[in-house]
Amino acid sequence: MGKISPFAPKHLPHLPPIEGVRMATAAAGIRYPGRVDLLFALFDPGTSVAGALTTSKTASAPVDWCRERLAHGMARALVVNSGNANAFTGRRGREAVKLTAEAAAAAANCLEADVYVASTGVIGEPLDASKIAAKLGDLADQAKPDAYEAAARAIMTTDTFPKLATRKAEIDGVEVTINGIAKGAGMIAPDMATMLAFLFTDAAIEPGALRDCLHPALDESFNAITIDGDTSTSDTLLVFATGRAIARGAPHIAYGEDPRLAAFRIAVAQVMHDLALQVVKDGEGLTKFVTVRVTGAESKEAARTIAKSIANSPLVKTAIAGEDPNWGRIVAAVGKAGERAERDLLAIRLGEILVAKDGEVAPGYSEAQGAAYMKGSEIAITVDVGVGSGAATVWTCDLTKEYIAINADYRS
Repeated sequence: MGKISPFAPKHLPHLPPIEGVRMATAAAGIRYPGRVDLLFALFDPGTSVAGALTTSKTASAPVDWCRERLAHGMARALVVNSGNANAFTGRRGREAVKLTAEAAAAAANCLEADVYVASTGVIGEPLDASKIAAKLGDLADQAKPDAYEAAARAIMTTDTFPKLATRKAEIDGVEVTINGIAKGAGMIAPDMATMLAFLFTDAAIEPGALRDCLHPALDESFNAITIDGDTSTSDTLLVFATGRAIARGAPHIAYGEDPRLAAFRIAVAQVMHDLALQVVKDGEGLTKFVTVRVTGAESKEAARTIAKSIANSPLVKTAIAGEDPNWGRIVAAVGKAGERAERDLLAIRLGEILVAKDGEVAPGYSEAQGAAYMKGSEIAITVDVGVGSGAATVWTCDLTKEYIAINADYRS
């Protein structure tokens, strides 16, 4: 772990217990002796699950396992390890997931089909799942409902702080809770998922309806962030709904379009957005948190593509790290995005400072203004490409020497 992110929260949020969820963690010695690297979560019978997984063509064995089981939408256990991604590990990787699921099912007294598995860490090294299996029985006995901070710490790799978020919402007048944890600091350019993120709620929602709440929120959260433009083999987002709020009078929701889900949808989106920005604010080696806003594009999708072109540009990101208002690099990133942009109508702002207008430097702009703005810790770049009404926002960070050092030494 590198030095603590300058955006690390001074106080971690307290996540309240959720009925039907219990957790425990352990040091299984997966990569580093003595480091807590294993999370075991157990869910009451009747828990539904929905998720989103990486679209990488080199997805990990745990991702394949989860993809096959999400179809039936029920869950009783979740096993997560850090230190080894169990990705690009062939037959041995599949066997490791199978052994993990068998041990988890025995410990949770459930079917293997109701066990979900996620791994994060080094790619290409076989995972000794016997280390995991040996711990799960004791963890099932130790599991408790108020272990969210410990859970968030157990799934960290190069993260410098645990990521937690919580919200309340009402469904037909009954309050429910949504808690979330996430990990991620590098290899971040999610595509219909995130690094690892897990949400938990006591709401009673069928898997299909839960999925309908999840996917729209992805667009403005995990799919709108990038640290280094690299999509992980292991990206996994899972949401578990225990249904225990029924005992307090909450309805059982079967359809995603049910209007009683309106506040719940908003709360889920807020938790996901909160976690996504925490991931960016823990970007490996960062010194700046950057918001890239593109307007005037042909469509929202085009605006997102242009914004990601800017946010992923090493030239833009290193200029930000060096506090250099080199807006020519922004122009170049717009031009290479492959989407329509009207060069002679292009406008660029750094914060509130109009830097370029109508395709050239703005009257009255001075390099000193831009340089002074770039010294701030939070940078906003706004670009209008002058062809339509599409708009999108992407969040990212700068690219520093520390990022290179962290990744050069990752397996050392």
